[in-house]
Amino acid sequence: MKFFRYRRPSWKTVLGVTRAKKRVKKALGINAVMAPFRWWPNQVRKAKRQLGWYSPLARLIRLGLPRPGGCLVLIAAGASLLCAALGACLLAVQP
Repeated sequence: MKFFRYRRPSWKTVLGVTRAKKRVKKALGINAVMAPFRWWPNQVRKAKRQLGWYSPLARLIRLGLPRPGGCLVLIAAGASLLCAALGACLLAVQP
């Protein structure tokens, strides 16, 4: 498991709603009926895969360097604000 994810999972995924909907669609046969309509997007995805569009190098070129510390920025900002507020309170208390 990766420590940092590219995207945060949605609440539907976390709660299992997405998985339940997939099971119902498969059981009712909706996936088999809709398969011909997914032919063209599947072909486009296959061509991109063959060209290397999803390779790590191409992804790096498209998206830039990964920023795994995005959540750490919020923690650091909160800690610095807390220290600043605490420092101001300590300076106000001293004579």
